[in-house]
Amino acid sequence: MTGHQRGSVPGAADAPGAALVPRRTPGATRAAVLFLHGGRADSRAPSRPWHPAAVRMKPFVRAVATLLPDEGVLLGEVRYRLRGWNGSDADALRDARRALEELVLLVGDVPVVLVGHSMGGRAALRAAAAPQVRGVLALAPWCPDGEPVSHLRDKDVVILHGDRDRVTDPRASESFARQAREAGARADAVMVPGGDHAMLRHSGNWHRRAASTVATLLPGGRTVA
Repeated sequence: MTGHQRGSVPGAADAPGAALVPRRTPGATRAAVLFLHGGRADSRAPSRPWHPAAVRMKPFVRAVATLLPDEGVLLGEVRYRLRGWNGSDADALRDARRALEELVLLVGDVPVVLVGHSMGGRAALRAAAAPQVRGVLALAPWCPDGEPVSHLRDKDVVILHGDRDRVTDPRASESFARQAREAGARADAVMVPGGDHAMLRHSGNWHRRAASTVATLLPGGRTVA
């Protein structure tokens, strides 16, 4: 990974069971990007970093790190306790909220962009209610009917969804973006031609699009060719 990097960071985020796993912590942090991988609708099994859903997000972390090599942006991953969303327990959302709390303890109250895939996309969109969250990039998110949108008012939301996804519904993403706009969010859903749920087809395109979108969502966001 490029850029100024301190390796492990002392404090709450290093404690066993912490939800925040820093991957790059600059000397002076002005903003943060947190990555939330996918999971399952229902599972009480422990979430492990070697599960495919977690490994799938690693190239996205690297792509953002490469595009923003040393701009005071902390990069971190949200570590789930369990693999599943688990109905009203919304375990992934709880972990996302814990990670945001731990981030404040680590670097203070800085603007945050959340990047989530599938179940992690749902968690990121829900966790955007936190005041420090500036925007969300949701990758093929799980957006069931009835998901709340009012908390996204004045937030930036970008959804990237493959038009060949057979796991989560691209049309549901378009509907969610439309409802979010009606609630006052700056929201858009962009289809990735030929894209599948695992983001393996045209993976380089996914990574480039995600990194450039994150760059625009961060404070002082800039358009990247």
